[in-house]
Amino acid sequence: MKYFFKTKNTNSGFMVVELLIAIFIVVTSILAFSNVAQKSINVSRQSLDTSQASFLLEEGAEVVRLYRDIRWSNISGMTTGVDYYMDFDVARSTWYFTTTPNTVDKFTRRIVFESVNRDGNGNIAVAGSVDSGTRLVTVYVSWTDGGVNITKDLSFYISDIF
Repeated sequence: MKYFFKTKNTNSGFMVVELLIAIFIVVTSILAFSNVAQKSINVSRQSLDTSQASFLLEEGAEVVRLYRDIRWSNISGMTTGVDYYMDFDVARSTWYFTTTPNTVDKFTRRIVFESVNRDGNGNIAVAGSVDSGTRLVTVYVSWTDGGVNITKDLSFYISDIF
């Protein structure tokens, strides 16, 4: 007798709800993963840009030291407060300074030379007599990332050691 009466299946509605919940969880997981992947790519790109900028800063400082080692007048003859840019002459295999802006990939590197003052004890000071054998050099590297201008700099003193 139990075969003559059909019982109503009350679980069919729960299967649709479970399926919707499973789809929601899968879609949310995929979106979260893609968001994390995108952030990871952005951080990697920013890290690469910062590393390249650091190398360009150090290269600029090395070129200034090279110019000083060749002849101090290469450095002392630079006008203070003027933006200089470095470029490489492939034909002569040498670096040179110019006042014309140039870029390396997306980076712009500029170098500024400043006079240095010494107090009565020979220490570097804000006021005092100008030391013609020392310059303050600042190398700047700037680039644009996502519409934002980023600038890194490296400052150091260089002296006539020869």
